[in-house]
Amino acid sequence: MSLQLGVVADDLTGACDVAAGVHALGVDAEVRLGVPDSGAAPEARVVIVALKSRTAPAAEAVRDSVASARVLRSWGARRLYLKYCSTFDSTDEGNIGPVADALLDLAGEDAAAVGTPATPAAARTMHRGHLFVGDRLLSESSLAHHPLTPMRDADLIRVLARQTPRPVAGIPLEILHAGPAAVAGRIAELRAQGVRHVLLDAVEDGDLDAAAAAAAGAPDLILTGAAGFAAALARSLGGAAAPSVEPPPDGARLILSGSGSERTRAQVSAYRGPSHPIDVSALVAEPTAVVAEVMRFVGRAAGTPLVTATAEPEEVARLQARWGRDRTAALVEDALARVAVAAVEECGVRRVLVAGGETSGAVAAALGATVLRVRRIAAPGVAWTTATDPSGRVLDLCFKSGNFGGTDFFDRAWD
Repeated sequence: MSLQLGVVADDLTGACDVAAGVHALGVDAEVRLGVPDSGAAPEARVVIVALKSRTAPAAEAVRDSVASARVLRSWGARRLYLKYCSTFDSTDEGNIGPVADALLDLAGEDAAAVGTPATPAAARTMHRGHLFVGDRLLSESSLAHHPLTPMRDADLIRVLARQTPRPVAGIPLEILHAGPAAVAGRIAELRAQGVRHVLLDAVEDGDLDAAAAAAAGAPDLILTGAAGFAAALARSLGGAAAPSVEPPPDGARLILSGSGSERTRAQVSAYRGPSHPIDVSALVAEPTAVVAEVMRFVGRAAGTPLVTATAEPEEVARLQARWGRDRTAALVEDALARVAVAAVEECGVRRVLVAGGETSGAVAAALGATVLRVRRIAAPGVAWTTATDPSGRVLDLCFKSGNFGGTDFFDRAWD
């Protein structure tokens, strides 16, 4: 079976978001964690490489993304797709622009990057180059206060132009509504003018389908965007019957939350089971003692224990001001990853739900997972996946973007 679409994703939850959407369409997909080994060729039609490049130094993000793209091409991937967050999470330094530029260099002098973060199913829409979250401009949403990538400008043409020396332009909704031929024609016109980054308006799935059909006639494009556009490309592949749902492995459950998003804060607050907050100040002084205390809680908890470092924005800002943004994040990620490993080894945990992209990446790496296969969809953009750790244990893992899932997701995800 040939590899139809090779995706380079800037974090693990984003990769799982794409895998969930593709799986729901009956197209087989798998997630590879980290730059893949070129010798381990996949059988799936869609392969998503999950990197930890969204907030990494630009040079590191470029290096790993290009290396992953080279492997995907060596496997015969017909199209390359750069997956970034549906809220375009980045800073003025990148990493969306620098990585897209590096992939353009790989593709050839006349290549262009075309895509959109719009994902209507998740209430992310584009109009006149401006990104909306629900009925609010991106800059007026809670993402404006993101602790790592605050998005204070909703004009994505302007945002991307600050990240790349190559010309950037948009294609308005009227052209999308005119159909694939009109979109393809406008892309060709912009490329002839020297534009190398094109962002598309989209407010419904039909707009994404028109964009996918337009891209089909230009194989030298690097495609970019969030899970919505990736799903449109997968729809064009044609799926099989709805996939069957495999049962989860037997074993205890655990929830780990490191996201500071508004949705995850609501989920932590609404959770009805036993929970244990992590004291970040204590973590700075005695990380081993804090992890030991958490493990005592996990070991004696009745039901599904929640271990959370999720905090209100004011508290996050205070901790970052005192200990530094990167140090605070690294301490939390490391602690939750150590808890996950200890819970699997000592408490018989086999099902782990993780909230937060950076936290998910740290947990997956610590558990030694290298390939994830979707078992079932838990919510739009969220999947339960199966992995095997280095000791041969089968694990049921759910890596959730901070903004996904209903308020009661921590209770209902196991159904």
